[in-house]
Amino acid sequence: MSVRDPENAAPLTARNLTTGYARKNILEHLDFEILHGCFTVLIGPNGCGKSTLLRALCNLMPVRDGGVLLDGRQISEFSTKEIARRVGVLAQGPVAPEGLTVEDLARQGRYPHRSLFGQWSDEDETACRTALELTALTHLKDRAIDSLSGGQRQRAWIAMTLAQQTGILLLDEPTTYLDLAHQIEVLDLVQRLVREQQTTVVAVLHDINQAARYADHIVAMKDGRIAVQGSPEEVINKETIEAVFGVRVAIVACPVDGAPLAVPLTGRQK
Repeated sequence: MSVRDPENAAPLTARNLTTGYARKNILEHLDFEILHGCFTVLIGPNGCGKSTLLRALCNLMPVRDGGVLLDGRQISEFSTKEIARRVGVLAQGPVAPEGLTVEDLARQGRYPHRSLFGQWSDEDETACRTALELTALTHLKDRAIDSLSGGQRQRAWIAMTLAQQTGILLLDEPTTYLDLAHQIEVLDLVQRLVREQQTTVVAVLHDINQAARYADHIVAMKDGRIAVQGSPEEVINKETIEAVFGVRVAIVACPVDGAPLAVPLTGRQK
């Protein structure tokens, strides 16, 4: 599948988007389009606007200019529940109430689909069961969230977003604070969701080499703007890494799959 195929464009886009906090703009006149059925990764230095962009895409940030379109309409025209039926969001460092089980958390993902006094339906049950199966958590469904390992806990939060049955997932730093084994566990899961379930995923990652190995499409941001975007081969190069991060690197091919990997140069090697 070509990530450049215009027919793959998902119905969530930012047009001339300007937004920020207090009196400071973080994003200015930014255009961005999610690619359908792809794993898109946002990279860039701290404070460049990656998380702000994710928040704006799901209407959690006030728009100062331009806008975000969902299914061709301004996202501000949708209710919170309507957005949650279409876009699943996993914020940084989510915290569950003490004692909440994996299954309880997954069931919370059905909130957008239920009326105020609606009873738990067969459809709700099926959605939660499927979410737990996809995240390989069925055998842990009765375990408390706070008793799980880091990777298991993050998979449980992803299960909650999958129970929403949105088709689009926005993940803000899903691997932060996880050890390497759990990072791989989460990224393998996300890649399977894209490949096998045709889920559209946009994630913020700090590890450039993990982005290169897992992403279909990489967006490099700097100072509230998109510096460059494209396939890993198009983005992960010496010029881009130095311009975006201010770090000189050597680019080598991954011995496993050939993906471009960035190796920082030491002072002596520079």
